[in-house]
This record gives sequence, C-alpha cells and structure tokens, in this order.
Amino acid sequence: MEDGSLGTLQIPSIGLTVPVYETEDNELEAMVHGVAHFKETSCWDGNVGLAGHNQGVNTFFQDLYKLEIGDTITLTTALGTRTYEVSMSKEIDETDWSYLGRTDDNRITLITCVNHDLTKRLCVQGTEVQE
Repeated sequence: MEDGSLGTLQIPSIGLTVPVYETEDNELEAMVHGVAHFKETSCWDGNVGLAGHNQGVNTFFQDLYKLEIGDTITLTTALGTRTYEVSMSKEIDETDWSYLGRTDDNRITLITCVNHDLTKRLCVQGTEVQE
C-alpha cells in the first residue's frame, strides 16, 4: 500500500480501523504504528495472524475482549477485501502459538496481552464469510 502498510483491519463493533504492518523481527516493532502481521503466517490465503497492543504505546486492541461470536472483522489488502466472522475468543498461554498454524480455510487470528495476567494472551479467531 502507499503508506507502507500491508492493508487495513476494520472491526465495526468496537469502532476500530487500523493499518497492518509487516514485522521484520520477533519484537513486532510494527505494533508502534498499527497492528503487526506475524511474518510466519499468510498475508491472504489461510490463517492471517495479527498482533496489537491494548495498553502502553498504543491501544488499538484495547477493546478486543468485547468481541462476540458473529461480529465481523474486515481485512483489506492490495489483493482485495475479506470479511471474517468471529468464531472464537479465549485466553491462551503466552507461549501457545498453535492458533497461528496453517489452515485449509481462510481465517484471521488476532492476539493481544491480557492486562491482569502477563502469562496469558487473548486470542480471537474469525473465519471467512462467503459472500
């Protein structure tokens, strides 16, 4: 994209529109400017993994915990626009990266810290809505 991002993430139910940036290393420095794409995940087909802050530097994912099953998530990139429906929201261990694995379906995985427990992460997944 013209601004150097991979695209834009939109979650209408929590009023979020934020650019998505590629990470260059494991520190996810892209989260300073927007949300970060996990480089080891797909950018389009399969499982797209994104991480964002919910406090501190920025708060793009501060309301992620408010998402409910059925809420929509839209990802727009140079390849097009995909809409996903939230299918799961749960706390996982900070070392559990299994939700970022390859999938046969198109899904999006959003991960952020859990404020009351630094050993946990909030993981929200959505599956593509066929239009």
